[in-house]
Amino acid sequence: MTDTKITIQLPSLIHRIGGENAKIAKQLATGCECQIKRIRRSRHWQITGEPASLEKLMVTLAGFDAEAMRFIVKKLESGVALPLEKPETMEGVLKRLVSQNPNVTLAELMQKTNCSISQARAARFAVDSF
Repeated sequence: MTDTKITIQLPSLIHRIGGENAKIAKQLATGCECQIKRIRRSRHWQITGEPASLEKLMVTLAGFDAEAMRFIVKKLESGVALPLEKPETMEGVLKRLVSQNPNVTLAELMQKTNCSISQARAARFAVDSF
């Protein structure tokens, strides 16, 4: 699988979970084919990996009894869930609006979606042809 990599921010990681827990989390991340690293010279960290690897790490960290690991697990839960929801394309939004309200004008479509006249016409044609 060649999924795209996801980067999740971990602000003030050392301050929140402690240095020893951060080292443990970093080792576990490496074992799960993820990477926890510091952002330049700041106190903020980030975790990078493919969605499947991040989920594997989330399960591994959730198995730990350490309360400190819960911070990383929460960040992973919210970060992995977001990319799985694909954003709707402009054409999809336009087709949905036209199918919901067949009497909508091109000007209203353009105002609601900030699209061009040609995109609005193409959506109207696609919905009317089916």
